[in-house]
Amino acid sequence: MPTDPFQVVPPTVRDAVEQYSQLVGDVVVFTLVALVVYLLGRLLVVPAVLRVLRGRNQNNPTLVTATETYLAVFMAGVAIFAGLVVTGQAAFLVNTDSAILIAALTFAFGVAGQEVFGSLISGIFLVADPDFNVGDWISWSGGEGTIEAVDFRVTRIRTIDNETITVPNTELTTNALTRPFGRDSYRVAERVFVAYGEDTERALMELRAIASNHEAVLDEPEVTVRVVDLGENSITVRTGFWVSDPERASIADVRSDFRRRVKRRFDEEGITLAPPSAQSVTGAIEVAHAEDGPGEHPHASGD
Repeated sequence: MPTDPFQVVPPTVRDAVEQYSQLVGDVVVFTLVALVVYLLGRLLVVPAVLRVLRGRNQNNPTLVTATETYLAVFMAGVAIFAGLVVTGQAAFLVNTDSAILIAALTFAFGVAGQEVFGSLISGIFLVADPDFNVGDWISWSGGEGTIEAVDFRVTRIRTIDNETITVPNTELTTNALTRPFGRDSYRVAERVFVAYGEDTERALMELRAIASNHEAVLDEPEVTVRVVDLGENSITVRTGFWVSDPERASIADVRSDFRRRVKRRFDEEGITLAPPSAQSVTGAIEVAHAEDGPGEHPHASGD
């Protein structure tokens, strides 16, 4: 009688159990090694790199946030490769047949994912641009809004209606971008149409006072008020003033408040606002005489 109970198991079953036990052991080792490498990278490597980036790129938070995302994916790849090396499966990658298969898959993914890879490269260029940062207000051919995040493929932008839209990175790198609030101050220009019958000098003085007394308007540069056009029905006056910290103040609110104050002040001072363009009415009136005959009545006609 065999003393080892395992000896009574048929050889084929023993071989299968040994193979599966080795496979299970490799999977456990692979998982543990990959997990340890990934956690070490996230806890030690990623914070160290981000600390250096924050110190050298204080004006580009986009680079820091994007690098954190890219490093997380990179550490996942390193962890998987380390697990394969420890379990002895890394040789699969250099096997001739495997190398051909990997090359074929790489080519297939390259053809199918040209747009994805293009967006990824565009995203790298965007995060490397010091004038493209999270929190900036940008305007492009497809819309405008505040940058929230730059991902691998898309950039997330919050619109003025508080909606979040995803824009492909390639669209932002291939089109012209405008950053109207990219500096510490922003110039607001407002046009006012004054009737010809009003005192233009008094209207200019009132507009300067309204802008200068606004709490959101800077003292320097000073407010400018100029006559820019003599139209058919009105005199066009342009008022220019500067607003500080435009990323926090709503330019739309400043414009609306300025226009409201102009209307109220002009009403108080009796200054008439005119339409921006003249409106002409043409036509003719014909009157028939009584002696034209019975049944004929005066009538009017117009163009």
